[in-house]
Amino acid sequence: MQVFVDDVRALWFDDGSPVTAASALAPLGAGWLIAQDDATSAAWQHAGRVDPLRLLPAVEGHDRFTEAAGTKPLKPDLEVACPAEVDGLPAVLLLGSGSTGRRMRGVLVRLVDGRPVVSAADLDPLYARVAARLGVPLDQLNLEGAGRSGATLRWFQRGNLAAGLPSASIDVAVADLVEVVLGRADPDAVAVAAPRTYDLGEVGGVGLAVTDAVALPDGRLLLSAAAEDTPNAVDDGPVVGTALVLVDGDAVVAVAAIPEVHGRVQKVEGLALRGARDGAVHLLGVVDADDPEAPSVQLDLRVDLG
Repeated sequence: MQVFVDDVRALWFDDGSPVTAASALAPLGAGWLIAQDDATSAAWQHAGRVDPLRLLPAVEGHDRFTEAAGTKPLKPDLEVACPAEVDGLPAVLLLGSGSTGRRMRGVLVRLVDGRPVVSAADLDPLYARVAARLGVPLDQLNLEGAGRSGATLRWFQRGNLAAGLPSASIDVAVADLVEVVLGRADPDAVAVAAPRTYDLGEVGGVGLAVTDAVALPDGRLLLSAAAEDTPNAVDDGPVVGTALVLVDGDAVVAVAAIPEVHGRVQKVEGLALRGARDGAVHLLGVVDADDPEAPSVQLDLRVDLG
């Protein structure tokens, strides 16, 4: 398997401000909804524009969150975006990473007459059950990515080998999550399947851990993974390498490095499928620079599955 970077673009809102900390993306209408894990808003890329879209109310008066300002613990940390449906119409489901109450929320965005409509809900009981199923302390929960295959969402715990936590996943039904976020069902109604664990290898002595996932038409998954030298689920650390990983069930089939761009490691945190044909997969990826002043980068990725 080989990975190629075919194009690179910095992401800016139309008002000239940067799209920061891009952490996930999914199709919305004829465009893409891009989550920012350091903000209460997303970026809606459509019709040649990039517009902010509020997802959640301000937290203690803040809409952006940084370590320097001491507001990082308040952030909603939306790390998952995947296609969903509401009453048969397309939507996007976004999910927080866990580890704190602020990060245990779900958001649903749908288009009504071409305009986005947002719903949100607290999912604390569900996150507690996911943590218990994974055997992870709640404050170490770090659900950073998910890939939808049919009616099922495979939700990934990033893991941290330095802390003794492998990358892992659980399965939940997309429709059940949608009903809960819309307030039509209780979080306890969402069944959480048995976990799977993954050995993704390491780069420079630092373990690779899942940052997102996308399902391929044949049912296999491509995972983005980063080797980030950090002791826990909250603090950032230096990223020494990144890769795409092909998995079939819980078996790792292939691992390929994501090429550096201008000498910089590309920490891909969000993946979306654009197409697959003749052994080649075309993906859209977004990169979190872990810099609150720098625009996130969007990559056109091509994967030769070999």
